[in-house]
Amino acid sequence: MDEKTLAEVRERFGKDRFATENGAVIEEIGDLYARCSLLLTQSHRNALGAVMGGASFTLADFAFAVAANWQNPGVVSLSSNITFLGTAKGQSLIARARCVKDGRRTSYYRIDVEDELGNPVAAVTTTGYRK
Repeated sequence: MDEKTLAEVRERFGKDRFATENGAVIEEIGDLYARCSLLLTQSHRNALGAVMGGASFTLADFAFAVAANWQNPGVVSLSSNITFLGTAKGQSLIARARCVKDGRRTSYYRIDVEDELGNPVAAVTTTGYRK
């Protein structure tokens, strides 16, 4: 991946304000792939001190959006399913979005969310629709 391309993609998706204002960062891009991260703060935690499920889902949704659109914009989420696997023990979350099937109108992605220590946090599947 060339740094110029990554910088351009970061600039374009900087307009995805909900994710970026909550700390989501694009770390890596590839063919129908994206790795994004989120540094955890107190604002990402629930009353029990655990990371809110919405933080994991926001990061996964952002990684999907980047993976599905950075090369060829126009894909929106048709449906998503999240399974929470465990509690983050580290200081950040990492989401890796990979395309499983890329059809003419629909696509299917798997997004794995873990903390930086490698602990699984959530598994997300998303069906995309090309407008």
